[in-house]
Amino acid sequence: MCFAIPMQVRSIDGFLAHCEAKGVEREVSLFLMQHESIEVGDYLVVHLGQAIEKIDAERAMEAWEIYDAMLASSDAPSG
Repeated sequence: MCFAIPMQVRSIDGFLAHCEAKGVEREVSLFLMQHESIEVGDYLVVHLGQAIEKIDAERAMEAWEIYDAMLASSDAPSG
């Protein structure tokens, strides 16, 4: 199963953005988003190293709340 992850843009160099989420940093291709205005501080949905959608901070935080809940439930002992 694959998830797209919300990440915040830290810097931009052409079609490559340096992004961060939860302390993890990645280089992300902006090629699919070349017709969008992307700036440092924006949030992007990233899938397999490609930015696929620009979202607002509120939506990014909502997604992380869901992911955190999923991770917490998978770490809980079954019984």
